[in-house]
Amino acid sequence: MEVVCRTTKMGFAAIARVTDDRWVTCATHDLISFGLTPGDELDVETTLCHEVHQNRKAVVIDNVANDTSYCNHHTPKIYGLQSYISVPVYRKNGEFFGTLCAIDPNPQEINTPEITTMFQLYAELISFHLDAVEKIKLSEDNLKEEKEIAQLRDQFIAILGHDLKNPIATMRMSADILLKMSKEEFTLRNAALIKSTSYRMQALIENILDFARGQMGEGIILEKEKHNHSLEEMLKQVIKEMKVLAPDREIIFSCKLDHEVNCDKNRIGQLLSNLLGNAHEHGNAEALIKVEASTNDHHFKLKVSNSGEKISDEALAHLFQPFYREGEDTNKKGLGLGLFIASEIAKAHHGELKVSSNEQETAFVLEIPLE
Repeated sequence: MEVVCRTTKMGFAAIARVTDDRWVTCATHDLISFGLTPGDELDVETTLCHEVHQNRKAVVIDNVANDTSYCNHHTPKIYGLQSYISVPVYRKNGEFFGTLCAIDPNPQEINTPEITTMFQLYAELISFHLDAVEKIKLSEDNLKEEKEIAQLRDQFIAILGHDLKNPIATMRMSADILLKMSKEEFTLRNAALIKSTSYRMQALIENILDFARGQMGEGIILEKEKHNHSLEEMLKQVIKEMKVLAPDREIIFSCKLDHEVNCDKNRIGQLLSNLLGNAHEHGNAEALIKVEASTNDHHFKLKVSNSGEKISDEALAHLFQPFYREGEDTNKKGLGLGLFIASEIAKAHHGELKVSSNEQETAFVLEIPLE
């Protein structure tokens, strides 16, 4: 505003927010004690800015007394002005915001290409500033919303991590007791169903927890150790749990670990559990599932293969994305997180999970480098 007054020799300059029924000062520079400060209002119909708002055209007056259009206008009489300039200010979306205006009680030579062009440039600069302020406010609002979501996510994780996992563990222990002590076929059958369901619920909770942590930037947390025997036992345990879930499904396991594997055995077990769940859900129900664990001089390799319908090329491109299910089949069980989490576990080990599929076989292969 100060620059406007200096270059035009006008005594008062302002940026005003102008609507159909309001005129509000946003910023001012006052050398003539006009008396307006930011936030002050004028009756919009007493201002020439009202005409700028209606006509979307600038108003420029060098000398009110000599101007045939404004010499008898009510605005100069009300505010005692002799020279006046007002140009429209628009938002970036084309919406009318208000005006950049200047007044003086004395005549001034302002209706020149230099002055009017300068005012247009200043109006564009104000428009740019308004856009920047709106973007900053939007960013701040989004940041606030993200913080609120993060807090809710923390609460959600706490509920999953404690309030759900503990009851599931209790449910499984109760099922184990029934399986050991009861001799009734009906009780044994239902206890086995409860136990298998508990494994599935635990897997879903672990996948959701890992996805939530990943969204919060924590990623997959590893606790590595070099202990091939415990790794092999973990893989066997996962297969055993899978057989509880699918007692009629044949799973063949082979393991030949000639080199020490530095990995998080629990995470590798989780990865295998997710791959077995996928094979059971989507593979041929009558075909066996093969699980092969091995090492060479450079890598640990874990392969899970089964026969079934070939995975389409389109599905292969999205298979490791969260919540993806081919064809959006809502009748399929699960959340669509299993393969995504498996892929993230591979990445956390600086490895890779690959998939290949044809009419004979679908195979998922994990490779992680030996350290």
